[in-house]
Parts: sequence; C-alpha cells; structure tokens
Amino acid sequence: MEHVKKAAAVSEEEDAAIREVVEGVLKDIEKRGEPAVREYAEKFDNWTGDFLLSQEKKAALTASVPDAVKADIQFAHKQVSGFALAQKESLQEFEIETERGVRLGQRVMPVQCAGCYVPGGRYAHAASAIMSVATAKAAGVPFVVACSPPRGDSINAVVAYALDLAGADIILEMGGIHAIATMTYGLFTGREADIIVGPGNAYVAEAKRILFGRVGIDVFAGPTESAIIADANADPMTIAVDLVSQAEHGPNSPVWLFTESRDLADRVLAVMPRVIADMPNADVVGAAWETHGEIIVCDSREEVVEVSDRYASEHLQVMTSDPDWWRDHLNNYGSLFLGEGSTVSHGDKCSGTNHILPTRRAGRYSGGLNVHKFMKVLTYQELNEEANKRFSAVASRISRIEGMEGHARACDWRLRKYFPDESWDFEVYNQERYG
Repeated sequence: MEHVKKAAAVSEEEDAAIREVVEGVLKDIEKRGEPAVREYAEKFDNWTGDFLLSQEKKAALTASVPDAVKADIQFAHKQVSGFALAQKESLQEFEIETERGVRLGQRVMPVQCAGCYVPGGRYAHAASAIMSVATAKAAGVPFVVACSPPRGDSINAVVAYALDLAGADIILEMGGIHAIATMTYGLFTGREADIIVGPGNAYVAEAKRILFGRVGIDVFAGPTESAIIADANADPMTIAVDLVSQAEHGPNSPVWLFTESRDLADRVLAVMPRVIADMPNADVVGAAWETHGEIIVCDSREEVVEVSDRYASEHLQVMTSDPDWWRDHLNNYGSLFLGEGSTVSHGDKCSGTNHILPTRRAGRYSGGLNVHKFMKVLTYQELNEEANKRFSAVASRISRIEGMEGHARACDWRLRKYFPDESWDFEVYNQERYG
C-alpha cells in the first residue's frame, strides 16, 4: 500500500474548544430555558422575532418558490418517501408460541415526537428537509418539530416549502446549539423530542453527541466524507469531478481515492488542480483537498477492501468493471454508489436512499438515517399457568445462580400458587439440580 497523497495531521484542540462552548450553552439553556434561547438566537442569528413559523408566513414563503423548483422537490420527496415506506414494510410484527402456553411477540411502533434539524450556512439544504421529515412521517411519527436557522427575515423559502411538503407539524426559525436544546427540552412547543436527526455544523453535531441518552440521535456526525474505489479502466476526469463535488461541503471534508492502479492515481492527482480551479468556491474545495484529500494505491483488490473498510467512509463510490464483486465484499460505509453512472449527488438529492449518514468511521457499526431509526421494536410475552411449571422453575434456578434471591422468589411464588398440591422444596430442588 502506498500513499500517493496523504492528509495532513488533524489537531484535536479545535474539537475540545467546540465541546467547551457547547457544554456551556446547553447547561445555560437547561437552567434558564426559553429566555436563554432568545438570547442565543439574537447573539448567533441576529434574530429577535417569533420562532414558530406562522401559517401566513409559511404560505408567503411557499408562494415565492418557482413551480419548477417545487416540481423537483416533489420528485425527490416521492423517491425518499417511497424508499422509506419500503424499509418500513421490511420490519414486521409477529407472534409465536415457543412452548405450550408461552406466547411471545413484537410490536413495531414509531416514536411519538421527532426533531429534525435542517442546516443553513452557505447552502439551502432542501434535500435534508425531505430526508429527515419525510422519513419520520413514513415511519408514522405523529408529531415532527423541524428547526432551520433564519437568514435575514426568515428561513430559506425552498427549505420552508420542503419541510411543509414533507409534513413537519411545527417549523421553528432557529438554528445552532440552541435549536438542538430547544427540541430536546420541548421549549416553545411543549413537545420533547424522542429523537433528533439531521446534519449540522460541528457545534450542532457536538450538541447532539452530548445530549445523546437524554434524547435519541440518528448518527454521530462529522464533516462529510467521500471515497472512490476505481480500477485502471476508470475515467480520471470523472473521478476528479466527483471528488471535487463532495469537497465543496467544506474545507474540512475529506475525499479519498483507493485504487490498484498507480497510473490512474497519478492522472487523477494531475487533473485535480484544474478541476478545483474551475469551481466558483475553489478556495473551499482546494482547502479540503489540500488538507484532507488522500490517494492510496493498493497491491490487490482485497487490500483495497481492507483499506476502504478501515476508513468506513460516509459515501463510497465504485467505478470498476465488476461493481457487483465490490458490493458483495465491502462491509463498512454509509451508502454505496455502484458504477460510473451513480454519483453521490444522486443520493444526496433525489435517488431515494437517505443522505444523513455515519462519518468518522461510525459506518463500522451503524448505517445511516432510515425509517427504522424512528421506530421501536417492543416485545411482549404471556405465560399461562401450565408454562410456569417449567419456566418458573428454570428462572428460579438461574436467579439463585446469579445471587438474585428476589427474582427467584417471584418465580417460586407462582409455582406454589399455581401448583399447591405439589411439594416444592426449593433448596432441595436446586441442590439436586446443581449439586
């Protein structure tokens, strides 16, 4: 394995500074509630108006969106909702009888309130509004609170339209740490979120990380990552264009190329400066490539798999002559894009799979946002009297092995109650059983 281009070492000092700021804001909001949120909204967003987007204002924002833009958002909504509904159907309720008199089952239920965060910043993230809210609604979540930071006198009109189309019950014109805290604590709405989803900047991601446990979250998120696996037959310009397309997320967004071909690696490396220079945001893309870009040449495709699985990239493109082999052998990624025709932009905007995905190697143990994240698998059981003769006896013995006398006596009680005519000398019974 050879690094043709290697990323610079990243300091953890910035992460520690962000954590300190986020912890301070969260503690203050937990202590002082809504007044603290209003102060932070004015400080960070220059916002002093109402947070709840009114029906009148929402209608005005929606009316300002061109019909052609609405049609594209409707198309994306149809794809994302359709895929999410198919995911929902893949998780079924069932009931089985494992032994005579023992009934076990599972129910699949949505959470009662979801909080969906849609970032602002330099872009209007209409697709993120669909990815989060539409997926929650496909899961059957009855109440969805959405937050997006205002810019000027409102949130972005296209984002407002997408949130409304996807089914958000309340839209808050609010962003940043205080938006995450507001959804967690149920401020301004009276509805505490059971789960908070959606991408955001480093401060938003850290707020979600700190609050995890008190509220569920989708994924542990960091800067957007993208990797490409390519063989010697891949087009260097297509690779460069796709790497640049993802580097524009921000100057800290890593993009990586893994290949067996040194010739391809050199050709991509040579063309990258020209593709970057042609971008309107060349400074952002250039910083991402210079600091976080990598090209790694491996000795075999098996080694490429090993490297790719170790990086566990958020987005993973495969531009090879045998994409199915890679689909069957790759294990760790957020979402997989097979073939030159599948660019990450498709998944980011409208193909139907969700673009809220794990970063920072979380793809080793987690997938991205999906309808199941908004649902709970709840189990139940029912044991009749006859079943207790066996199950209470076994549970009683296991409880005493563990030293949990109270648990054992709960089972003993049922044996005595349901079978009063039988002799239950539990000390002798357990002695005979285990010596």
